[in-house]
Amino acid sequence: MKHIISILIENESGALSRVAGLFSARGYNIESLTVAATEDTSLSRMTLVTSGSEEVVDQIVKQLNKLIDVVKLIDLMDCPHIERELMLVKVHTNEKTREEIKNVADIFRGKIIDVTPVSYVVEITGPSDKLDSFLAAIDAKSIVEVVRSGATGISRGEKGLHI
Repeated sequence: MKHIISILIENESGALSRVAGLFSARGYNIESLTVAATEDTSLSRMTLVTSGSEEVVDQIVKQLNKLIDVVKLIDLMDCPHIERELMLVKVHTNEKTREEIKNVADIFRGKIIDVTPVSYVVEITGPSDKLDSFLAAIDAKSIVEVVRSGATGISRGEKGLHI
């Protein structure tokens, strides 16, 4: 099962490599990873997506909590949350396919952000399954390139990840 773990971590050199090292040393896979500074310049927020049974994820959380750089963490799958991912897709187009690609992008609330005589670049944000559905809805042969940010998320309501 997929888990989105949101971590407040010290904004120090080597902190990211210690988290990645924990995963590699134990044979766990990181499906996606995003990191950025928070409103507190001494902290960064890391959003890490991994898969595993409840026991495996519990072990991951325990090991992460032991790292000195980790201030606080939460498994977003344990609470109501909002998940988003950004995807850019370059699609080969011609006079026959331009309107079709535009219509599919509109259905998925995507934006065409670059147009050339032979291609479109479509930007789509949303949950990962929405992005997967967009890719399934267009002709795979027309896809030139796909770039995805990986999931990021935030808990809903009053509960939050803060110190």
